[in-house]
Amino acid sequence: MRDSVIRVENISLDFPLVASGLRGLVSTVVGVISPSRRRNFRALDQIDLDIKEGEVFGVIGNNGCGKSTLLRSIAGIYTPDKGRVLVSGRPFLLAGLGTGFSDQLSGRQNAHLYGSMLGHSKQVIDEALPEIIEYSELDEFIDRQLKTYSSGMKARLGLAVASTMQPDVLLIDEVLGVGDPIFKEKSKLRIQKMVEGASTVVIVSHSFGLLSDICSRILLLEKGRIKCLGTPQESIDAYYGR
Repeated sequence: MRDSVIRVENISLDFPLVASGLRGLVSTVVGVISPSRRRNFRALDQIDLDIKEGEVFGVIGNNGCGKSTLLRSIAGIYTPDKGRVLVSGRPFLLAGLGTGFSDQLSGRQNAHLYGSMLGHSKQVIDEALPEIIEYSELDEFIDRQLKTYSSGMKARLGLAVASTMQPDVLLIDEVLGVGDPIFKEKSKLRIQKMVEGASTVVIVSHSFGLLSDICSRILLLEKGRIKCLGTPQESIDAYYGR
């Protein structure tokens, strides 16, 4: 039996509800002075998960259901109000389009930035750059500033760096939904290769076809709670109410 890499133990997480403008400022001050009067939104509610080594684990649900919040809790960005998250190895979050990148730096410089965030030396990243450039298909664009890149180019660069440097735990938030069908197919093969190398991958995506192809299990969240946790088909059917 494979070892657990991610253990989410009955976590709950609240966010304060803050109105805009002067009303929001007053509410915030009152909340600080009197926590009992603070209004909260429960983003995650009693989530309990056990994700194994080498597993590709999908997370689906409507917007606002807690998918990204769960990923950020696993990454250590958010601390649960209740319960705890245990991760074996260093998690790396690939979220949005170029999150963590600098628009003023070139693609090559951003590859070094991302690689260093994964704990690798400049020499290791330099050795990996040819593979990163080849996979991302950036070629002559690799030395141009990131602000000149399209959303698809940023997504290709981010996934190229993360997958080439092979983190123990890769958390992907919606990145695979960007790009043409050829890139999506390359992404699928790349993730499968990572799993063969014993990496564990957790993916948030609305691309159900892709998740069905690469995930062993899918979690369906609804209003911060687990609605279904099963095979890809079971969870996708539950999403559509079948």
